Amino acid sequence: MASIYHYATSFIILLSLIGPNLGALVEQQPLVLKYHNGALLKGNITVNLIWYGRFTPIQRSIVVDFVQSLSSRWAPPGSAASWWKTTEKYKSGASNLVVGRQVLHEAYTLGKSLGNRHLVALAGKVNSLKAINVVLTASDVAVAGFCSRCGTHGSTQDKKTAYIWVGNSEAQCPGQCAWPFHQPIYGPQTPPLIAPNGDVGIDGVIINLATLLAGTVTNPFNNGYFQGPASAPLEAVSACTGVFGSGAYPGYPGRVLVDKATGASYNAAGANGRKFLVPAMWDPQTSACKPLV
Repeated sequence: MASIYHYATSFIILLSLIGPNLGALVEQQPLVLKYHNGALLKGNITVNLIWYGRFTPIQRSIVVDFVQSLSSRWAPPGSAASWWKTTEKYKSGASNLVVGRQVLHEAYTLGKSLGNRHLVALAGKVNSLKAINVVLTASDVAVAGFCSRCGTHGSTQDKKTAYIWVGNSEAQCPGQCAWPFHQPIYGPQTPPLIAPNGDVGIDGVIINLATLLAGTVTNPFNNGYFQGPASAPLEAVSACTGVFGSGAYPGYPGRVLVDKATGASYNAAGANGRKFLVPAMWDPQTSACKPLV
């Protein structure tokens, strides 16, 4: 695959063992995502959703609402759309996401243990120009490398279609792929945040999908914006792993908003009254990770 997103790799596990005081003693290196002169995904982009396994209608609606929220014409501060507008600063203008086809694979036709070739095959079942095909696997589907990675993105050989895979980690590794809505497997055992949509697995999917969508439009063919080796790049959001609000440090997501009625934590308002927690994104104008709050 052209690019792999490791949301909870050994790197972040090691960092989680460093407290804020010790971490402050480590000299911070400038964060610069170099542009490698490749094509970016700009303009109207269709996002096709391929659901592998059983998802409830509510779970599907949360994901659809999130994607629709990103390119809303109404983008006030603190909205998911205002978070997404940071991608406009990555050369050549805006990337407007539009929900396209939804394909349900509830019969587990490829089984419940998938490899990379299965994910590519599923993504290839939807033909659409200027599109991102998103494969989402249900909580009872095991994917090769799941938990050491929470999702991936890449492109077809002809570079006509980009694809993403994100797994629902509710039953397999919520302490890695659904943090901060679940206690981490390693590091400080701080109380988890309450998921804004009441579903730890799906709210974790939103975090990982947000990361991968941003990585896909700014580095679709592995020659866009990234830092480090092309085989394991740090991209628009993965370069800011673990930061959701101001004051964040390893093991602490930062200060975020709390819904007074439910106690749920969030930082972005979305479509149909939804609330989401989105990670910080690297801002090319400031060369810094920019959380919404």
